[in-house]
Order: sequence, then C-alpha cells, then structure tokens
Amino acid sequence: MTADCFAENLLKWYDNHGRHDLPWHHNRTAYRIWVSEIMLQQTQVATVIPYYLAFMERFPDVQSLAEAPVDDVLSHWSGLGYYARARNLQNAAQTVMDEFGGAFPDTQEALESLKGIGRSTAAAIIAQAFGKRAAILDGNVKRVLARYHAVPGWPGQTSVLKQLWEHAEEHTPSERIRDYTQGIMDLGAMVCTRSRPKCNDCPLQKGCAAYARKETNLYPGSKPKKAKPEKTTWMVILEDQNGRILLERRPPNGIWGGLWSLPELDPAYGADELQEACERNLGLDCGEPELISGFRHTFSHYHLHIQPARLGVTGQQGVRDNGQHKWLHRHEALALGLPAPIRTLLTNPEQATLL
Repeated sequence: MTADCFAENLLKWYDNHGRHDLPWHHNRTAYRIWVSEIMLQQTQVATVIPYYLAFMERFPDVQSLAEAPVDDVLSHWSGLGYYARARNLQNAAQTVMDEFGGAFPDTQEALESLKGIGRSTAAAIIAQAFGKRAAILDGNVKRVLARYHAVPGWPGQTSVLKQLWEHAEEHTPSERIRDYTQGIMDLGAMVCTRSRPKCNDCPLQKGCAAYARKETNLYPGSKPKKAKPEKTTWMVILEDQNGRILLERRPPNGIWGGLWSLPELDPAYGADELQEACERNLGLDCGEPELISGFRHTFSHYHLHIQPARLGVTGQQGVRDNGQHKWLHRHEALALGLPAPIRTLLTNPEQATLL
C-alpha cells in the first residue's frame, strides 16, 4: 500500500466510522484544541469529555485561564491525574498572553516553546486548529504505525521513535489534514487497540506487516519492566472542635504538585506516637488516633502505601491559615484541587481501601 493509499483508505474509514462530534470539534480554536490535547495525554476520550466541558465553562479562553487562581485550575483538574499538566497549562496560557498578545502561535517552533507542549501536541494544534499539514505521533498513532511497518522495539527508545516519526511524516497528506489526524488517532483508539485489535475492521489491513506475519501482539514493543519502589507514609485527618480539617499544600513540583492534601508524618512513627508527632511537627494537641484501613496508591514510578489516621484536635499553637495550610470544613475542602485518594478519604474513608 503506497503512502497515498494509506491516507486515502484511512480517510474513507474515518468518514464512515470515525468520531466527528467531539466537544473540541465545535468552535475549533487553537485554545480549545490545545486544552483537549493536554487532557487526552494519558487519559481516554470518554474520561476527558466531562472534564473538558466543565473546564471550558469555567475557562472559556486563554485569558481566563491565565488569570485564574491556581487552586481553581487544579480543582477543575482534580481526578484527571498527572497534575503537572494543569500547572503547565496555566503557565503556557500566561506565556501566550504575555509574549504572543493572547493569540496562539501557529508554528511548530513557537508552540513547542510553550510549557508542556511537545512535538506531537504542537503538530496536533497546527493540524486541527489551523488546518496546516503537520505529522502527529501520540500513543495511538505510534501503535498503528509500529504494527503497519512492523517496527520492532519500545517507542520510548530514540532509534524506534525516529523510525516512527519518519513513517508519520511519510503518511501525512496535504489535504484534509484535520480529518486525517483525527482519523489515525481514532483508528488506534477504536480498532488498532493495545490488546485484541479488530484487524478485520481495519482499513489498513492489506498493507499491515504485523497482520501479515500474524504478530500484531509483538508491536509496538513493551517498555522494559523495572520493579517500582515501595514507599510508606502516615496521612493524618486532623479535625478541630469546629469540625474543620487541616489541609496542607503540596510543594509545586513533584507528586501532586500544588494540590491540597492531608499532612503526612514519617512512617517510622508508631501509632502510639502520632499524638506526640502532631504536637512536635505541627504544634497541635490531639486526642487518641483512630486508625483507618490503609491502602496502596500507585504512581507512574512508585507505589505509595498510605496509612490514614483520624485525630481530634484539642488545642493548637502552631498551625494557622496561611499559604501552606488551611482549616476547612469538608464541603469547603472538597471544592479545592485534591488528589483523588485524598478526596475519597474525606468523603468515604472505607472506600479508600479500594484505590
């Protein structure tokens, strides 16, 4: 199958089977496409749609996002995970306002200068928002091309990625670029799936090297497995006599960066030492701790064993409301940007064990 046939057959399939009515297809501005592309990194379309609609309602344009309080942005991202995406999103919006006069640039180089935008995301904005030819290579496209050309190896390797980019450039047409980029993403998401691909429904079947060899399961190659480290922490739900809970802002970088979370204590403390630890570290007098069932939360590069404990606060000298700490009633806390496990702990501690 020639490069032209590749695009031609894909577009015929897209016309009949692709997704034509996604929220970001309406009023297709660079801003709206950009937000959708960032949300779709590491996240499926069905999950993204309600978040996207709520985000657009609150931040309808780049200026509103740039000027919003960071807590508001993180709150609207809460539950999507990979929170650096939200911080980068606002940082890029501020750059667009400050350096580009509020208008999104339409070149690869300028878009890649914005925080959180890489080569494929920049290309998707160029193609989808501006209708200009640009080759994309997200996870779905990598899978389609790796199978079609039987490219061995894990796409995270530089040499493999280089081959896939060459194939992406080769197959990207000059016409109907919006439909082509959406179509190849849809094909990867709906037909050329990670497991049990629907090869009999694929418009590219005749030219697919992996299908011809009956080796679709071998492409793309898997990431080399490495055992994830195991970490442990105490998380304390500290509730004062007015029913308010103490929240602590996470550092701006790293896991859950910038979100509000529960205070953590060194796992070396025993349960009978938590009262003393709260006084020593936070300046709080507390009652006896009530232990809640612990659970494990998995991040991309380690497992975290969380042991929650609830303590009533009887007196305080140390922690007041400031930029790093807040005393809030539960309904107020739940309005902030919270990591998903913390949100579950505050609403239904028993369900946290299922995370």
